Amino acid sequence: MLQVKALNMRQKILVTGGGGYIGSHCVVELIEAGYHPVVIDNFSNAVREGNVPESLLRIEKFLNTQIEFHELDLLDKPGLEKIFKKHSFYAVMHFAGLKAVGESVEQPLRYYRVNLTGTINLLEVMQSHGVRNLVFSSSATVYGDPQKLPIDEQHPVGGCTNPYGKTKYFIEEMIRDQCTAEKDWNAVLLRYFNPIGAHISGQIGEDPQGIPNNLLPYVAQVAIGRRKHLNVFGNDYSTPDGTGVRDYIHVVDLAKGHIAAVKKLKDNCGCKVYNLGTGTGYSVLQMVNAMEKASGRKIAYQTAPRRSGDVASCYADPTLAEKELGWKAEYGLERMCEDLWRWQSQNPTGFSNGTQS
Repeated sequence: MLQVKALNMRQKILVTGGGGYIGSHCVVELIEAGYHPVVIDNFSNAVREGNVPESLLRIEKFLNTQIEFHELDLLDKPGLEKIFKKHSFYAVMHFAGLKAVGESVEQPLRYYRVNLTGTINLLEVMQSHGVRNLVFSSSATVYGDPQKLPIDEQHPVGGCTNPYGKTKYFIEEMIRDQCTAEKDWNAVLLRYFNPIGAHISGQIGEDPQGIPNNLLPYVAQVAIGRRKHLNVFGNDYSTPDGTGVRDYIHVVDLAKGHIAAVKKLKDNCGCKVYNLGTGTGYSVLQMVNAMEKASGRKIAYQTAPRRSGDVASCYADPTLAEKELGWKAEYGLERMCEDLWRWQSQNPTGFSNGTQS
């Protein structure tokens, strides 16, 4: 209990969607950086163990700490008010939302309702409780089909190719407008490229609910034997091997970028935007080869038609984040795949294995 009491003296950060893949890794980095995270999640992208996300239970064990958690949907505005009445937050890290590109094309209204209304509720409750600092989990999807590569923060936005990307773009605009209207607001909008990998402990990682929407979890599930083969969506893109090229970033690097963003808030920065990527693009087949090397297993794949809303190539120019946040991705492709394979091999069925000892 002494450790928890000491934590209460630190700056409190509300983490929305903190039970999910990126959110949980950011909770680890917040704790290790001396912050006191308070987590809310509605389990849409988190695995339940009792009344708590399994990811947070595991973090409590390997960091020997306690994490305050509340099951809450951002559409429940009265419930959100209760959390803000209970705590004095320094800042909010906002991850909560639906996130599957393909599903967003099929269910656009659901994506607009959950992602946009949930964020409006959050911003209004922040406003009424005097919380003025925000780090938002945005996405490179706001750039749409790239007009130039690599993509820097000055690249045009808004030409999004799917409703998921549009929700990220609209939320960025809402936050930007709020920072313009009220000068005491500070926000850092982080445009992620493609997070992969897992915590080095192998205790937390990406555990997609249902069929994985992202490449690497699917590849890892094929390697472990959960799935027979990988579907490669499109082999006729204008890329070196015809498959889509993306900028993959280790999730721990990404999480450390969020800590740098929280520190930026104290400068009364207004509204800032940064790419979080490595600046290097890899094709689907290059990623398959890298995972074969990391796992020592052959990964079967077959080609399939392109997915609606996908672009051929997308990779970052991350130099602004290095210049202004002092942040740079440290881990290369080999380490990303090694850490992903450690997570997958130790947890062949994901978090449903139960809490690891």
